[in-house]
Amino acid sequence: MPPRPAVADLDAQIMRGLYKLSDAGAAKHHATLVFSGSAHSAVQAAGVELAARWDVSCDLWSATSYKTLRENALDVERWNRLHPTSSPRQADVTRLLDDGAGPVVAVTDFMRIVPEQVARFVPSRLFVPLGTDGFGRSDTREALRRHFEVDMPNIVVATLHALARTGELKPELVADAIAHYGLNPESINPQYA
Repeated sequence: MPPRPAVADLDAQIMRGLYKLSDAGAAKHHATLVFSGSAHSAVQAAGVELAARWDVSCDLWSATSYKTLRENALDVERWNRLHPTSSPRQADVTRLLDDGAGPVVAVTDFMRIVPEQVARFVPSRLFVPLGTDGFGRSDTREALRRHFEVDMPNIVVATLHALARTGELKPELVADAIAHYGLNPESINPQYA
């Protein structure tokens, strides 16, 4: 795990399931990268690469428990449904991620359904989950991440593609990134490999 950031209520944030590791720097474009567990190294490297090469700054968030975030969101959803005349409450994941700029790219070494379980609670932002769906045959963690397209180059391309989908970037820039990192667009989907 990355070193603990100097935040006053960090333990409480960790227990709630999500905390901000670092703020985005200044850049023309903005995105949010969320990681869980050991995916932090690839996500942090992608954040550095996005800022240096592609003029995209990224807030970095650590998801310590998607289960806790989902349970909180479902509880809030239920409370709001049963209290229609009261001011609606807001789920933690919504409060923390929904008002940011740019897309959210959530990366995990688990199946992508893990971060996807909170996607609907971040309604105002494009939410892109990346995970290790399928059966991986690799000898190292780096090879496994490359196989499942959750390594630094693939996170960068996913972020650029999400920005292109929102109209902030041209699709040709995504194609340039794919070529720059030597990714094969015609490779078999790792979900079926």
